[in-house]
Amino acid sequence: MNVTSQIKQPIFKEMELFEKKFYESMTSQVALLNRITYYIVNRKGKQMRPMFVFLTAKMVSEGVVNERTYRGACVIELIHTATLVHDDVVDDSNRRRGFFSINALWKNKIAVLVGDYLLSKGLLLSIDNGDFDLLKIISVAVREMSEGELLQIEKARRLDITEDIYYEIIRKKTATLIAACCALGAKSVIEDEPQVENMRKFGELIGMAFQIKDDLFDYSEDAIGKPTGIDIKEQKMTLPLIHVLNTCTSKEKSWLINSIKNHNKDKKRVKEVIAFVKDNEGLIYAESKMVEFQQEALLLLNNYPNSEFKDALILMVNYVIERKK
Repeated sequence: MNVTSQIKQPIFKEMELFEKKFYESMTSQVALLNRITYYIVNRKGKQMRPMFVFLTAKMVSEGVVNERTYRGACVIELIHTATLVHDDVVDDSNRRRGFFSINALWKNKIAVLVGDYLLSKGLLLSIDNGDFDLLKIISVAVREMSEGELLQIEKARRLDITEDIYYEIIRKKTATLIAACCALGAKSVIEDEPQVENMRKFGELIGMAFQIKDDLFDYSEDAIGKPTGIDIKEQKMTLPLIHVLNTCTSKEKSWLINSIKNHNKDKKRVKEVIAFVKDNEGLIYAESKMVEFQQEALLLLNNYPNSEFKDALILMVNYVIERKK
């Protein structure tokens, strides 16, 4: 059994029912929309977000989930899918999880409208059921995700990014949504604010580790044995590079910045940058930070009684930093 199936095991029934409810939550009177949402549902990814919602809910309540938990998971997934559809338009990307993106098949105008539709469906699902507390958690996450993306664009132009700003970007861009999943899972079943906050923090820490792992993939060998260097080509400042920029000589720093700014399409130069980052312990440093976030997340689970849900969350935390893609 692979790791994802193992993590899903204790919430298998919930995930099956969730998929049905998620599909129903997207239905519309417009045939074109239904065709597109059907396409979206059938190309689902690992479904990490709803898994976090259900596992957290069941861990803090000793195995209980309710309709609010399902609605919360659906809202998160609707809004997350909306942001992905919009992201593909923004990035002019034709692929998503190995399939054609919505904008590749139906063009940008339709993709933007579908994203808007999914967003409004998510908001209405909460409002129609009076889940204002859950809606607040999700709305904060959407605001932070937009801020994180814009902060990254603003900083990328100048390449003068510090480690603290990098953490702020990934906290908002990536970690905030996983934090929302965990806070929402807890909030759907208990009224205990400190516990909800504890689970939000847990999700945030995993999200930080998750993003650093993603940054490290850029330096690891791909299927054909070559580091990809995509982040360098896109002038994205990630932790391995930031660390090296902050520790190398000013001459090396000028060479690095010049390479990223003016030679990022030159394959040989990108290779040299990757080698330089590796030789100057950029990857070792980023890995150590990733493990710090992971360990901090695991500590937050200590006070919960042992259960299959807690075990699955621990497995999930370890999977985040051990995954191969």
